[in-house]
Amino acid sequence: MKALVTGGAGFIGSTLVDRLLSEGHSVVVIDNLVSGKLANLEQAKAQGGDRLTFHELDIRSSKTIEVIAETQPEVVFHLAAQMDVRVSVAQPVFDAEVNVIGSLHVLEGARAAGTRKVVFASSGGTIYGDAPDELLPLDEDAPQLPLSPYGITKKVFGDYLRAYKELHGLDYAAMALGNVFGPRQDPHGEAGVVAIFGQRLLSGQQCKIFGDGGATRDYVYVDDVVDAFVRAADQGSGLYNIGTGVETSTKELYFAMAGAAGIEQEPEYAPARAGELQRSVLDNAKAKADLGWDPKVSVAEGSKNVLDFIRKQQ
Repeated sequence: MKALVTGGAGFIGSTLVDRLLSEGHSVVVIDNLVSGKLANLEQAKAQGGDRLTFHELDIRSSKTIEVIAETQPEVVFHLAAQMDVRVSVAQPVFDAEVNVIGSLHVLEGARAAGTRKVVFASSGGTIYGDAPDELLPLDEDAPQLPLSPYGITKKVFGDYLRAYKELHGLDYAAMALGNVFGPRQDPHGEAGVVAIFGQRLLSGQQCKIFGDGGATRDYVYVDDVVDAFVRAADQGSGLYNIGTGVETSTKELYFAMAGAAGIEQEPEYAPARAGELQRSVLDNAKAKADLGWDPKVSVAEGSKNVLDFIRKQQ
């Protein structure tokens, strides 16, 4: 299979590229290297040889359409995004330029190329908004009421995917991801709390928890997420929640990681951030049924892998 991965030099994208190459596929990567890193593709270059092609390109450029059309990938994995909720609130136009207009360039390229399927990284933590506790864990039929411009763009592109399937026969899978964590995650950003805790713990710095530490998230390991993406290339259609169905509080996460690092230190508690969800957890029954997918790596095991990765980088 010839696959194209946007955001392929990023944390999740590069892990996906490694998996695809290991299975013998040819992979074309598009990344503007703003948050992605060429270092993340070193293993892919060594493994893939001429089966790996890289384009430094911003999806906001209409050249994206030409590159994808010329590449003629069988499957497009679309992971490139502006992914910071706070940036989307501060700069909603920029957020939409990347996540809507840029994504439409990817979709138009796929249509021109005769691509059979687009597998898209959506956001299970934002498209559903602040859902009432009685709906948890959220399934794919839950109302989509995003509260941030970022969440809105993810929902909107899901609508475009449905329309393109009806209009042009371009199949899709929108993967509503939980809180993805694992090696290569950037510790400098809102989305990487596991990486942030890991880096600070191993550098002797105190970790900060916003609120009382009781807020929960559905932490899902990057290798499990990549497995879901690969399965979705050939199975299923529509929206899929990709999470564990297990809630882990920030405080539980911190003390599990501190214990794994062999560190006894209390975190610093700061005021809760406005608008932050108190609970988030996804029902993954549909992904299990349609994709045969089941998450394998626990928060404890995955956190140890993150700590090991950070130690090797120091």
